[in-house]
Amino acid sequence: MLPRVADSLSFLYLDMVRVIQDDTGVCAQIQVTPDHTDTVCIPTAAISCLLLGPGVSITTRALSTLARHGTSVVCTGSGGVRAYAGILPDSLTTHWLERQANSWADPQRRLHVAVRMYRMRFDDSIPDDVTLAQLRGMEGHRMKALYRLLAQQHGIGRFRRNYHPDQWDQQDPVNLALSSANTCLYGVVHAALLALGCSPALGFVHAGTQHAFVYDIADLYKAHTTLPVAFSLHQSTNPEADARRKFREELRLFKLLPRTIRDIQTLLTADADTDFVDIDDTERHEAHIVHLWDPEHGVLPAGTNYAREAD
Repeated sequence: MLPRVADSLSFLYLDMVRVIQDDTGVCAQIQVTPDHTDTVCIPTAAISCLLLGPGVSITTRALSTLARHGTSVVCTGSGGVRAYAGILPDSLTTHWLERQANSWADPQRRLHVAVRMYRMRFDDSIPDDVTLAQLRGMEGHRMKALYRLLAQQHGIGRFRRNYHPDQWDQQDPVNLALSSANTCLYGVVHAALLALGCSPALGFVHAGTQHAFVYDIADLYKAHTTLPVAFSLHQSTNPEADARRKFREELRLFKLLPRTIRDIQTLLTADADTDFVDIDDTERHEAHIVHLWDPEHGVLPAGTNYAREAD
């Protein structure tokens, strides 16, 4: 039995190493001197997701072992702050993907999840009868107030959020830093979604993009992560690079990822008519048996010939 996600190491970031499979298991090797190589064994069965930085090379034997142990592999940027590609194990179940798809396909359930996302951004209590449109407006006012507060703290004049890719070099340092830090945050969230097997494209608030769900989840953390970083760099001469470095230093990456996992599970598990539930269903769900779906009978066993016998 593989360990639960809640009890595992959850995520491990590697960079500037060679990942191989030897007689003892999967190992990370680093060339210390021309004549000496350090080797560290990786507990693959106790890791939910392995993040590989740009300085990593990995063998196919090591990838096969990671897949067999149910460990997702994500190719990331430096520090694990951007997700470029993800390799999911064949044994990774569609448990969370099915929950996501079921909630997304039902308009009423999708509305409940969207409302819960907005509620998670507010620390104070929200009336039960508030509508999605009202929550969207409340969030807009909250962000403007946060912009004003951060601008006052750093002695900046009036701030307006702008994002114009065609006029990138003409933007002020705060907007440049915020865009750069947000991109890093999107990578972290993307890695968490891949570890769960969810679809980054099926968003509940955002829509029309392959990263819609990434934007949904990332919005939960911007007020406490990327925004303070961006405003602190209002005098930076290289705000993009400084934002990436400071975001990586202050984010404490491997504490945000488990929180992201739990928030996603909470959103997809909580009953629409009750408050957030205490999730104990955090096991690494493995799919060793394939079933058939039937609209009337539910799940049917696969590997069975259902052809009618000739009369």
